[in-house]
Amino acid sequence: MEHPYLIQNLKSKIQNRDGFTLIELLVVVAIIAILVGLIVPALGQARKQSGQVVCASNLKNIGMAFDYYRQDYRDIYPCANDPVHSVKNWWLWMGRGFRPVLEPYIAPNLSAKNPNVLWCPQDPSPENKYENTSYAYAMSFYHSSTQINSMNDKSFTYSNPKPGVAVSSGKVTFPARKILAGEWLSAHQSISGADPGWWGWLGTRNFVFPDGHAEFVPNRKIRPANDNLPDPNLTIDGVEGTDL
Repeated sequence: MEHPYLIQNLKSKIQNRDGFTLIELLVVVAIIAILVGLIVPALGQARKQSGQVVCASNLKNIGMAFDYYRQDYRDIYPCANDPVHSVKNWWLWMGRGFRPVLEPYIAPNLSAKNPNVLWCPQDPSPENKYENTSYAYAMSFYHSSTQINSMNDKSFTYSNPKPGVAVSSGKVTFPARKILAGEWLSAHQSISGADPGWWGWLGTRNFVFPDGHAEFVPNRKIRPANDNLPDPNLTIDGVEGTDL
């Protein structure tokens, strides 16, 4: 038979232990902090990767829109004399420039308020800066190779325009290596300072190619163009040349 004193002493110990000790609480807090430290960066990385995938999907759709356009226009890529908006100096290669051209193949009523696939959800620029457009169309697709090779400075992409020249898909010598369109800014890999877009060597961008595939490419892996920059607008030899 158990001694009454021993039973009472055990009950007293159990009653007195009605919570965690300070050391136990500190251990639990430390474990939670470690777990949060591991999970939060992983969630941030997953968010970046999902945004990059969405952007790549946008560009594939844009690439398809270019294909649909060609089917309607005797295999010719969109072509125009720049600037296509003389008041605001928008050129065809700019998202605001080619938006109305591809509208019939993307969605009706495309605009700054209804950008559809022309806007990357991770684009760091203010939504109204480029009229909610995140992508650029390589101007080498509406100029001859001779014209492109005569442009040796980035200023040729926004001043002193040359007349547009129709380019067919048959002129594209390396459809898996010549960039058709892509992100202007490095939306999924931050860089220090101002982002110069295609006129700088930092960052990584999604691009779509004439063969239809999209690729996430560091600027440093793009071949120097005629302006000695990773600039698909001024690719050496135009559509007959390569960016990768």
